Amino acid sequence: MPLPRKCSFFKVVLAALLLVALLQLIYLSLLSGLHGRQQRFRFLELFETRKAEPPRHHWDQEKKSRLKLSLASGGILDSSGQYRLYKDLVKAGEEAVIEDGPGMGPWAAVAPLPPKEDLVLATHTTLNNLHNLRDLLARWRGPVSVALFAPGPEEVRFATMMIYVLATLCAPVRELVSFHLACHSGNLAIFPELEESSEFARLKSCNDVFGKLADTGTKLRNYDMGANASYPNNLLRNLARAAAGSRYVLVIDMDMLPSEGLRLSFLSLVAGQPSTPEAEHIVYVVPAFEIRHTRRIPGAKAELLQLYQVGEMRPFYEELCPRCQAPTNYSRWLNLPTGNEMQVAYGVEWKDPWEPFYISSSSVPHYDERFKQYGFNRISQACELHVAGYTFQVINNAFLVHKGFKVSGDFHAKKDAENQHNKVLFRQFKQELKTKYPSSGLRC
Repeated sequence: MPLPRKCSFFKVVLAALLLVALLQLIYLSLLSGLHGRQQRFRFLELFETRKAEPPRHHWDQEKKSRLKLSLASGGILDSSGQYRLYKDLVKAGEEAVIEDGPGMGPWAAVAPLPPKEDLVLATHTTLNNLHNLRDLLARWRGPVSVALFAPGPEEVRFATMMIYVLATLCAPVRELVSFHLACHSGNLAIFPELEESSEFARLKSCNDVFGKLADTGTKLRNYDMGANASYPNNLLRNLARAAAGSRYVLVIDMDMLPSEGLRLSFLSLVAGQPSTPEAEHIVYVVPAFEIRHTRRIPGAKAELLQLYQVGEMRPFYEELCPRCQAPTNYSRWLNLPTGNEMQVAYGVEWKDPWEPFYISSSSVPHYDERFKQYGFNRISQACELHVAGYTFQVINNAFLVHKGFKVSGDFHAKKDAENQHNKVLFRQFKQELKTKYPSSGLRC
């Protein structure tokens, strides 16, 4: 009788194993279903997120409409009829920046000033140097007027688009920068329609825009405009300066940086100064330097002195034309007592071929627009200031820094020929000043 008991025992064990297997199958089935639902939920979330995302372009439609309207005017021709000018394609906001811009570094709140009493920085460039606007704004923290030159139809299209995306995606640019465009008279600027596949589709932030501009700049070279184009630097300076709309203007090149706090310190210096003929005939010279490496561009004079002592900085154009900056008297300026308050340190007489950078009233004579490309474009204007009776006063602790040492090998092949052509034009210009200022006993 023991055999039936053993069979019964094995039957119980087998039934238990089958029950466990069945439960495992049920568990696995339930687990699989749960996993499937989780996966479907995750995919559903992903799709719903994509559907809920805003459009790829966060473009400002109102700004786009205003820009189209400005372009529709066709601009105006310059006095020579060679260039078409679009003034205030994008106009800066009336208040100063009080917020952080993406990728622009910290911004301190600046109290808005009446435009007529402000100091505006006026600058000019082609697309290859426009990426420097980022550092310029972070250092200047005030209104900037930019004249942008586009030599050909494709450059005009690209420049128009970049002006728009800068003003749309970069808060500091939108608040502080007024853009003006110059091109050849045969070119018309129109707003390029955005397409999903266009090169601008990926631009979603201020960093993206300046990254694209920096990449563009590596493919181009200063003053190398091609066979049928000349860089009208003095025309651009006049365009940027005239559009500033302020009492004081500082005109510099796009690849330069001012010392920190220059704008507000200067406004404190001239605060309350009446608008007399004598005051309007003062130009405030800002010494300019070059720096070897651009990783550490000084903001204060004490830091500049340290870099100067170890050979990392030198006077602007020291290698190429030391006489062009010599009257500034860098030795005297470097040995002035350091201090926080901006003051007039000393006066200097103009000497040929001095071409200082300076702050002036907006009423100073225009740059002569016949000077293009390389040579005598700023010398001629400083020469006229001298003949017209302006006085030059050097301020103590403000300065400009050009990014990189200027050396002869960095220039384009036609530089010497352009310089000779403008030298002949300068002789003619000086003769014309005798007629323009017949009562002046000053010559240059």
